[in-house]
Parts: sequence; structure tokens; C-alpha cells
Amino acid sequence: MDALIAEKVTSGYGRSPIVRDVSITVAAGMITAIVGPNGAGKSTFAKTLAGILRPTSGKIVVNDTDITHVAGHLIPRYGLAYVPQNDNVFRTLTVRENLEVGGYASKKDPRTRMSEIFEIFPDLARADDKKAGNLSGGQQNLLAMARALMAEPTVIVLDEPTAGLSPAYTDVVWRQVELIAKQGTAVLVIEQNVERALTHAQFVNVLVAGANHVHGPVDEIAKLDLGGIFLGRDQTAQDLPADI
Repeated sequence: MDALIAEKVTSGYGRSPIVRDVSITVAAGMITAIVGPNGAGKSTFAKTLAGILRPTSGKIVVNDTDITHVAGHLIPRYGLAYVPQNDNVFRTLTVRENLEVGGYASKKDPRTRMSEIFEIFPDLARADDKKAGNLSGGQQNLLAMARALMAEPTVIVLDEPTAGLSPAYTDVVWRQVELIAKQGTAVLVIEQNVERALTHAQFVNVLVAGANHVHGPVDEIAKLDLGGIFLGRDQTAQDLPADI
């Protein structure tokens, strides 16, 4: 089942669009990655899905519900959670308080949901009374994911969750991402590290200059000259088989 479908989405920050006619589908229980060179519009697209930016055209559907024109602060109620790359935690609040903020849209008792989250993120459980600003960068990223999961989303959009982290903590974060997907959540990851995307995702979308260039199962994308695509060397854009 496709939990997230974006069809021909165009958006940006002014009159000139940053992303143009971008389409993507993300299946429940799967990790889909978006990769591309700097300036390809990856983060702009993620912000558009989350309602931070408004699309000028196109459609965004979550669990068969059109959320294209839903106000950004209401989108989590429809099942989509977004974790930005920067400023993704409340630094002056404790871990527990951050999670309480994330639980406002949860249908469960927040205390019950927090217990479930601490089982998924044991490192956070051991630091529940620490101020988020005193956590390491990797721990802050885990907390941002955990806070987003408090609302029990069916789709989670992660914007470069491992940016700036050590290889060891990058492994930790990706293990958590895989665990989230195994529990049935549709995961869309914006990833600058192509090798990591090819290692952990099942499906990959390549954006170049704000547009879909190629997409397909990870084993098919891995055969392409992605370096050449990123540098603009000629290669015919194509849609690879979607069977995975």
C-alpha cells in the first residue's frame, strides 16, 4: 500500500519554482530515499510535503486523503510527520518534555505512547531528564525522530537525519530508521550520502535541478553512474521498474 503519493508537485520560495512536477510514492513499511546533488530541491520538496511550503501545483495524498491544501500544523493529524535537518528539537526542554510536545496529536494516552517510544529508543530513556541542548548531535536527531513518532504517523519524512554525524552514530540512526520501517511506517529519507541510501533504502528517487531524473528499486539505481548524473553528464532520464 502506498501511504504517501505526490503527483507533479511544483513549489518554491518565490515566483521561480525550485521543484517542478516532482512525483513520488512511498509504501508502508518501506524506506524510500531521495538523493541528488546540492541544490536539487530535495529539502524544498520535503518541506512542501510537510506543509511548510505550499505547492503551486500538484497533489499530495496521505493514506488516500488529499492533504495538498491542509494547513501545515494540521498535517500530523492526517498521519504525516516531518523531521527537519536543523533546529529539530526544543533545546531548553528535557527529552521527556520534547516527547510530550510531540504527543499532542497522538490518539493514545501520551504516557503510554512515551513508554513505547522509550522501548524503541533506549538511549533516550536513559537520558529522559536531560535538556535536549545537552545531548550529542546524534542523540538530538534520535530525539527529533522519537518526538515525531509520538503522534503515531503512518508516514515520516526525514531530512538528512545523519548530516554531520560520525560514522558510528550514522549507523545508530540508520538502525533506528530501519526499525521504524519494520513497524509498518512509510519512511521517506532525504540523504546526501548516496552510499548510505543505496545500503539502507529499498527504493531510490534521484532529483536533478528540481525535477525527477530517475527512480527505481535500489539494485537498479545502484547500476547507474550517479556521479555522472549529479555532474550533469548526459544520461537519458528513465523510469525503472517499480517492482521490489
